[in-house]
Parts: sequence; C-alpha cells; structure tokens
Amino acid sequence: MKNKLVRRFPLAFLIAILLISSTAVQAYGQTNDGAIDKQIDTLFSKYNAATPGVAVAVVKDGKIVFKKGYGTANLEYDQPITTKTVFNLASVSKQFTAFAIYLLEKEGKLSLEDDVRKYVSEVPDLGKIVRIKHLLGHTSGVRDHGSLMTLAGVVEGDSQTTEQILRLISRQKELNFAPGSEYLYNNSGYALLAEVVERVSGQTFSEFTKKNIFEPLKMNDTQFYDDYERIVKNRADSYELTNGVYKKKGGNNSATGPSNLYTTVEDMAKWVWNFETPVVGDADLIKRFNEPSLLNNGERVVNFTGDGEVIYHAKGQNVRVSRGVSVLSHGGHAAAFRTTFWRYPDQRFAVILLSNDEHFEQLKYAETIIELYLKDVLQPKPTATIPVAPTTKPAEKNSNLKDFEGRFYSDELEAAYLVKVVGGKLFFSHIRHGEIELTETGKDKFSARFGYPFTIEFDRNETGAITRFRISNFGAKNVKFDKKNNKYPNP
Repeated sequence: MKNKLVRRFPLAFLIAILLISSTAVQAYGQTNDGAIDKQIDTLFSKYNAATPGVAVAVVKDGKIVFKKGYGTANLEYDQPITTKTVFNLASVSKQFTAFAIYLLEKEGKLSLEDDVRKYVSEVPDLGKIVRIKHLLGHTSGVRDHGSLMTLAGVVEGDSQTTEQILRLISRQKELNFAPGSEYLYNNSGYALLAEVVERVSGQTFSEFTKKNIFEPLKMNDTQFYDDYERIVKNRADSYELTNGVYKKKGGNNSATGPSNLYTTVEDMAKWVWNFETPVVGDADLIKRFNEPSLLNNGERVVNFTGDGEVIYHAKGQNVRVSRGVSVLSHGGHAAAFRTTFWRYPDQRFAVILLSNDEHFEQLKYAETIIELYLKDVLQPKPTATIPVAPTTKPAEKNSNLKDFEGRFYSDELEAAYLVKVVGGKLFFSHIRHGEIELTETGKDKFSARFGYPFTIEFDRNETGAITRFRISNFGAKNVKFDKKNNKYPNP
C-alpha cells in the first residue's frame, strides 16, 4: 500500500506537504508579535546548556501563543529543556487534588460537609469535626506533616510515603486550632484528600486522576507520581547552585495530593482550556471550584493582605483582583523545582512557568510576561508599602541556662532531643539534625531554625523545675516534648 501511495504522488508534492506541516507546528508556538518573542528570549537569556532552566507556555484565546524551553533538563546528559520536558508541579498539584474531590461530589459519592474520619479512620478523634471542606480550604487545623517530619528528624532526601504521613497524623493529640476558625497553609490536608479519593473511588489516586482528568483532557504526559522509583520519560532533574557549582537537589517522595504531579507546559495548557470549555466537570462545578473557601463564620479565607490587595484561597488556587483584573494563581516548590501558574479568565489568558532551578524567581518572571501581553488592560502597580517593624522589648535574659538542660521526648513523633549548655550557650540537638544554638527571645522562650524557623517555650511545675517544652514551626503548633531525664538515650 505504501508503495502505491508514493507512486501516486510526485516526490516534490510530498516534500511540500511535509514542509507545510512542519511550519504549522512551529507557528503554533509563536506569537503574532515577534517583538514579544524576543523580549521573552531576552528574559531567559541567562539559561543555557550549562545551567538548569525553565519551560514557558503562554495561552491566549484558546491557543498556545508562545511556548519554548530554556536551559537544560539534565546536566549529566546535556538534555535540553523543551515544552515536552516533564517537571514536578510541586504545590500547583493541589488544584488537581481538589478537582478530583469535586468530581466525586458531583457524582454524589461524598459531600464537602463530610467528616474526613468517615473515610480515613486514621485521623484521630480530637473532639472537633474536620470536614472535607476544611481540608480543601487549609482551615482544618490538622498539623502539617512536613513540619512534623522535620521535628521528628526527617532530613531532605529521605523517602516519604502516604503510609508514613497517615501513621504520623494518627499519633497527634492536638490540632493547631479549631477546624474552620483560621487559615494555615497545610500539606497534610491535601494528603488526606488524596486518600479520600482512593477510598471512595476504589482506585489509587494516580489511577483515578489519570482516568477521570488526564485521559479525557489528553494530558498524556501527566501523572501523579506515587512511586519514586518509577521511570518517567523526559523528566527534568532539579538543581541548586552551591558555591558556584550546580548540584542535584532530589527528593524520594511517593506521597501524592499536596505535590508530586509530573507534567509539561503543553499539558498544562490543556488544563487551562478545560476551565474555558469543560470536558471534565461542567460550568457549575468550575464556578464553585473557583470561588474562595469560607471559614465557619461565612467569611472568605484570606491567604495574604498587602499592597492594596487581598488574596483569597480557593481550593489550591489564590484568587484576587490584581491591578484591576481578576486572576487565579498558585506557585510551587519541591526539591529544586519552582513552578507557577496564572490564569486571567476574563482575558482568556494564562502563563505557565516550570523550572528545575532552585533559584528561579517565578513571581518576577511571571509578572514580566503578563505585563508584555496584558499591559493595555492592567492598571498601574500600586505603590509598595514598606511594613514598619513592630517595636519589641529586649529579650528577658534567663538567669540560669542550666535549668533547661535535659532529655526531652515526644510520643507523638517518637523523637528525642537533648538540651545542654556548651560554652555558656544553650544548644538543642538531635542525632540527625546535629547541634543547633538556641537564641533567647524571652523568659523560658527561645528560637532557632532547622528546616523551618521554630520557637520553643519551656514549661515549669509549681516548684519552678522544667517539665517539658512546646515547639512550634510553620505548620505544627505546640508539639509537646516531656522531660525524661535519663530514661531515653542521648539523641
């Protein structure tokens, strides 16, 4: 059959067809304004064959009007970044997890008012109902598992699974706050949401999202990565510049929900189109999905306030009016992957930036590209206000640092710390984190950093003796460590 076709059409004709097809494909990734193309090229000119880089896609009026890769996906094998390079989407993954919950709600298989313990019995009963809507809106009060793992001694590069996260959550005896009363960004909530999807659907979270989101949208290079040993074609490695040398910054993460969606900028463009012309879900679902989450009192969940803008949270998206225009956005950071995704629904416009460079300033680059395309509709930037630092009293000195010495243990984390005085200074040590100097911030209060900044407050009994400390970091508040004297080994 092939030979007959070749004889039917002159060779010159076939070559012409191939050239036309090739030109059409290339034009798909170009703007109508060559000047903008050049400005974007200049914007990313620092990325080359010796550096990691970024993949870029700009979507306008239902089409990709610009797409290009800059820099290198794998510095060991000199693989360049293209628009088909696969990146970890990091926290931008959360909106897909939330969307999966909304699909199950649409089918009548769950309610956003449901107690999460209806599906995930590992969540402890702490006297307050944690509802699915609380997990979606970062208002659950459940302690963040990344924050807890850091306190437990987990270090960068350790493996992480959903099973580990569930075991850790199951041991907690307190919430950060009453569900629905406050907002605090929380990865545990989205790990639990992925687990809800699994238990309601009877499929793995990766299988459910593939069959119900990615396959219908033809996002063929997209998957939730639930096995860190699995081979992913065209995947980028991520890198951090250390003392002038790029080094791999990897992660052995098999947990899905809050992160770990691997995708390309081209596939993300298909996700943009689904918000405009739904293939997955419908207009009513998407309308509700884009609305800010609510606290129990009916107020919208505020993520951030500053420079004249109020940013609300809406199920893995940040919602606001910026420079007179409505925008939904979110960023992500996992290992050294830096990602950002901005949608302007009224302008039918979106920018997708996926990078494998730890030092990539995704916000700055996204705003620059947005300015190039939407300068005619954006109002002038508001004048940035410099916050005035509050006046603080000098830290009250503790008269005897040796009061704080001892071994302290948390059965919630199954972790022990040694507190001791060395050279007139108080140190806090763990077998994996090493020794960390504590800075006095007040009577019986100290601060320091590993992983996240943290604070420690020591508690005393009626005789004035130290009985425990309470440690708080970004996502875990008042985790108690009881003084155990010599019962537990030196950490």
